[in-house]
Amino acid sequence: MDANELVSWFNKFGDHAGWITQVFIVVFGALLLDFIQRRVMKRLLLQAEKTRGPWDEALIQSLRKPLSAAIWIVGITFAANIVQLQTRAEIFKAVEPVRNVGIIICVAWFLTLLVNNMERNIIQQRERKGKPVDLTTADAIAKLFRISIIITAVLVTMQTLGFSISGVLAFGGIGGVAVGFAAKDLLANFFGGLMIYLDRPFSVGDWVRSPDREIEGTVETIGWRLTRIRTFDKRPLYVPNSVFANISVENPSRMSNRRIYETIGIRYDDVGRMREIVDDVKQMLQTHPEIDQDQTLIVNFNAFAPSSVDFFVYTFTKTTNWVYFHEVKQDVLLRITDIITRHGAQIAFPTSTLHIAETVRVQHAG
Repeated sequence: MDANELVSWFNKFGDHAGWITQVFIVVFGALLLDFIQRRVMKRLLLQAEKTRGPWDEALIQSLRKPLSAAIWIVGITFAANIVQLQTRAEIFKAVEPVRNVGIIICVAWFLTLLVNNMERNIIQQRERKGKPVDLTTADAIAKLFRISIIITAVLVTMQTLGFSISGVLAFGGIGGVAVGFAAKDLLANFFGGLMIYLDRPFSVGDWVRSPDREIEGTVETIGWRLTRIRTFDKRPLYVPNSVFANISVENPSRMSNRRIYETIGIRYDDVGRMREIVDDVKQMLQTHPEIDQDQTLIVNFNAFAPSSVDFFVYTFTKTTNWVYFHEVKQDVLLRITDIITRHGAQIAFPTSTLHIAETVRVQHAG
């Protein structure tokens, strides 16, 4: 390269140096601003974690990433505008719509993260305080907020890009009818899920069963289309929400007590001891620490059975826990056994008596 060519190159660089420097300053400024906001947000988050309220921590956690993305979107599009003024390239005409859509996405992203973090923080805070948490209601409210944010963001984005929202809504009304006929099962499941959220026949974590269908297990998730139930053999069962509108659902998790209902038979030879046995069993149940005395308690001689005389026990335990209930029931049955034995009686078992006529004789051959 000779001296003239070198001078020409420096002249051309000098002509472009101004806007190149501006682009560099803008990008560097975005980088510096993003760095500062990250440090500030980190300090604010440490301070927010020391407070008891869930709002400030959720707000800062939700703002960090969308704010960083918004800074870079504004910075890069501003730098692109500088380049557009110099180059007059057609592609840079898309900078402004891209920037507007990017900001809308960042705002929607921030609001969605805020809803998620608020849901998590409120649930964790109530659990730490030992307060009851309705996970189903919390999940339903969070989903409604997220859907509203997404729909609003889509409509605003379309308006920003030049589409008429009124035209879109009119088309949506006509198309909604067609979609409704084509996806009636999907809509039925959606409204079935909505009814579950409103009526709350069961919540996440409840044990449910249906006498009408072979459905029994623990509710894991309630979606807008499906409810996932974990059966007792640990298999996932996916039930469309519309099914729950047409069947009866039993929720044993909400029972107030568990019932002990047993029929016990003693021998006919011990029928004279029945009154004392029944009285002692009733007294034992009335003093048992795990029997709810505010519920029905019955112990009575009940029937003359083919091989026994029977009395029945009808009472309720205080606990509803399935495992502990069986421990209480075992203790009650063993105490009843001890009472029967203490009175010199015996628990009956099936027997048969064979009567042989006296005229029957057995002859031996040979």
